[in-house]
Amino acid sequence: MTTVSSPVGTATVVGWVGSARDRVTGAHVLLDAFRRRETAPQMPVGDYAAVLVCRDRILLTRDEQARIPLFFRTSGGRVDAVSTSARALGRATELEPRYFCRYLTGNMAQPHTGLTPFIDVHRVLGGEVVEVSLTGQLRGRRLHPAHPAAGPPASTLDGVRLGEAAQRLRRALETAVGRRMGEKTACHVSGGTDSTGVALLAAHLLAAGHGGPGELVLISGRFSHGELAAEQSYLDTALEEIRRHAPDAHPVIVDADDLADFDDFAHHAGNTDEPHTHAFRAPFWSRLHAAAAELGCDTLLTGCGADPIADANPFHLHRLARTGRLRQMSRQAHAWATGSDRGLREVVHAYVVQPTFPLTTERIAALARGGTILGGLGTFNRPRWLRPGFARAHGYREAGIAESRFLFGRRPEQALYDAANYVAAPDPLSWHRAGRDGFFLSHPFLDPDVVATMNRLPAAATFRPGRPKAVLREALADLLPAPIRDRTVKTPFDALYARGLRTHGDELIAMCRSAQHPLVTEMFDTETLCQAVREAQLGIGDAYSWDRMNSSLALVAWLEQLSAGS
Repeated sequence: MTTVSSPVGTATVVGWVGSARDRVTGAHVLLDAFRRRETAPQMPVGDYAAVLVCRDRILLTRDEQARIPLFFRTSGGRVDAVSTSARALGRATELEPRYFCRYLTGNMAQPHTGLTPFIDVHRVLGGEVVEVSLTGQLRGRRLHPAHPAAGPPASTLDGVRLGEAAQRLRRALETAVGRRMGEKTACHVSGGTDSTGVALLAAHLLAAGHGGPGELVLISGRFSHGELAAEQSYLDTALEEIRRHAPDAHPVIVDADDLADFDDFAHHAGNTDEPHTHAFRAPFWSRLHAAAAELGCDTLLTGCGADPIADANPFHLHRLARTGRLRQMSRQAHAWATGSDRGLREVVHAYVVQPTFPLTTERIAALARGGTILGGLGTFNRPRWLRPGFARAHGYREAGIAESRFLFGRRPEQALYDAANYVAAPDPLSWHRAGRDGFFLSHPFLDPDVVATMNRLPAAATFRPGRPKAVLREALADLLPAPIRDRTVKTPFDALYARGLRTHGDELIAMCRSAQHPLVTEMFDTETLCQAVREAQLGIGDAYSWDRMNSSLALVAWLEQLSAGS
């Protein structure tokens, strides 16, 4: 946390503005941006949440990517407390049922909505400014214009080729990595194109003397057996190449063979500020975070966001269809199908039909693939274990409609970037540990300049059949070693998830059956939820249905811990 004062007022900033290396200067920049009341300042780039106390008002604000949470509590029509923790402001006996319906519609339904689990506790949205009088009277809430990314307008880039597109992405990525590097920067390195590319850019910038001296730590998880052991050769290659650019980089290899998803699930899911769908993966990330914390790192860079951001945008097909260019859409859909080893019907359904009628197509899929608890369960349909009476009473259908509009919007090709940002922002698990670890995660691929650069590029410059993230590979061609640059498939963490369910399935079922919080039984048919866990153990379902089950299990654990803490 950084606190500065000037004639304008006092600013308390959690995170960084402008550059992670110079937090004091960034805090002054943010304070100066609101010097004049009558102007609407552009929000500076950074990962921050801030409280600005000016001579005649108080302002609460966050960056547009919403990496760091910020909440305020109202009482008697006045704001009486502000915190980066909703749990610190809320009362365990006064919960907001509408929030839980919104949470259960999908794993992006928390950060981009104002609801919190607690009555009278409100979220400051990304890029929002909340104005409060000096006596606590709430004066207004407004979203400020997004940071204008540098570069020519999209209309002038129609003839851009792959090489020029790669140069533009490289410049944006270097800037994004550079502004996130601190005195001791950690990079998560998995051996994939994305994380290795970020770490190589950080090493390259350090070698060039960017921003003065600094230290680089390379954090990796090692699996010596099972499916994930196949990643070891790529990891070794990545570390060797990074250290060639930055010989003083300190690699930290964390043994993860004994880890499985859902290890100590009640603890990891129960202690976060808000319930979190991906709490099952906390054991792996917690071990990596602990290693970085022991070395005193002040930021940890990841490759998160590269899959949707740095690849060709498949919803370009939807844009062609809605603008009447059906023949062109058909040709490009054929190319997408060929390049991704998928059927043409599947591609058109996923990127043209579903974004147009998301709720309808999901219901049809549920009817076609019904018969089990997890069969056909997508992002918006009510899971069978959520009691219909609770869903009707607290707006589950309305929450599903709102979430579908956010996920696809009128322009699904733009909504893809917004959704990608909010999958990662904020990460309740890393934020819960931030005070103890001394750092939080930062994602260069989700930088506004990187997103705007990719958004402006035409499909012809970004899509190469059979070569995902072609622009990124070209942009980092001089840095990435050939084995990593040319790989197109990465081993997923499916084995870790399956092992966790086999190992802890009975514990998860026992947790649901023994839950004492009254909201659990009011919300869920616990026996149906337990049956879903059994089906997932057998491999029934898909990523969508497992996410729905994971989010419900995390909510049960969170409510139980809340009840115990109260």
